[in-house]
Amino acid sequence: MATQYSIVGTTAKGIAASVEQGVAEGGLGPGDALPPVRRLADELGVSPGTVATAYKELRQRGVVMTRGRGGTVVAAMPSVASRRPPRVPAGLVDLAGGHPDPAFLPDLRPPALVRPVYGSHRAAPRLAALEELTRAWFERDGVPAEHVTFAHGALDCIARLLSTELRPGDAVAVEDPGFHHLLDLVPALGLRMVPVSVDGHGLVPDALRSALRAGVRAVVCSPRGQCPTGAYVSGARRDELVALLREFPEVLVVEDDHNADVAGAPAHTLAAAGLERWAQVRTVSKHLGIDLRWAGLACDAATLARHDGRMLMTSGWVSHVLQETVAGLLGDRAVAELVAAGAAAYTSRRTALIDALAGHGIAATGASGLNVWVPVRDESAVVNGLRTRGWWLAAGARFRIASPTAVRITTATLGAEASGRLAADFAEVLGESQATYGG
Repeated sequence: MATQYSIVGTTAKGIAASVEQGVAEGGLGPGDALPPVRRLADELGVSPGTVATAYKELRQRGVVMTRGRGGTVVAAMPSVASRRPPRVPAGLVDLAGGHPDPAFLPDLRPPALVRPVYGSHRAAPRLAALEELTRAWFERDGVPAEHVTFAHGALDCIARLLSTELRPGDAVAVEDPGFHHLLDLVPALGLRMVPVSVDGHGLVPDALRSALRAGVRAVVCSPRGQCPTGAYVSGARRDELVALLREFPEVLVVEDDHNADVAGAPAHTLAAAGLERWAQVRTVSKHLGIDLRWAGLACDAATLARHDGRMLMTSGWVSHVLQETVAGLLGDRAVAELVAAGAAAYTSRRTALIDALAGHGIAATGASGLNVWVPVRDESAVVNGLRTRGWWLAAGARFRIASPTAVRITTATLGAEASGRLAADFAEVLGESQATYGG
């Protein structure tokens, strides 16, 4: 435990609040050990049961984790700590953010006139025009669209789905490596993550089978543009996963098809396979603009009722001004052409970097989406080495649970000439790292 921070409190809630404050303010950092239950109880003059209750509450909220004989430690990504990405140092090429190229994003056109309304939109939360466009969007890829609704982005939607379906302590199967914000969200909801390994075709069936037999209540995955590896689900893999999931009809399957229009890959979705409990969420931030915090959700009837029931009691609805803006863009042919050009460019740029790296004997994956995933022996050495050469990459640690080390490179704005320079610099850094650390 960090010596500069002392836990205080005489009740379970007080002790938990003290630990949470230490984590939020930085006095306790990821991996710092908390005192054994009996020792802290003696120091605070309370019963061991009081401390054990405090630790249990902290575990359920994703602040700490238990490592068997290693005791209780602050979680690697504690749910109360701010983890905003660091600012990109001046002069570096930003390849870490996962953002689209602004050149392929349309200008936003909010409605010119917004008349005041009496009361609220709770009775009619969805604009009919956008609902119709949303149904067509899902049906384009064979996803049933009888039941659709809206949310404030993918994570908002997934959080609501999980919190209405599961209870603290329940287990959720997640991709490993996977979307780092989701890996933060699940423990913050008091849920346990069960990592499921990913290969070039998505979730590995044997790994998912183990998670399902271990009792997970939900599965969250990506059909294409998987973050961070760029994997997309093939038709054959989809069939394998569906056959397996049908053995567990009570499990909710949530697909995050967050870059459906620019992934550069076909849609072989679990949502189109007739599962009993399913949901697919799609967002527009990757192809229409990062400031459009809107998501469309297609799902089974029970999931729709639970999602909308919870939303009715909280935010109520998505702003109709935002809905009108999204509807105008989704129905614009010129915007569709711009998005298609972006999708083609992203495919070309991913491929260019993968080929350039291969020319130096460096293996990388990135079959769809905006990123390339490169396995490396030492993430820090590679990230720091490329920083000295003007590149800003993302270390793989924040995307991983138990999967091997790697770095993620966002290729959305990376031209062919720049790909060649980056690959050459990458090879030099790997050579320096090998000379320093061996192997």
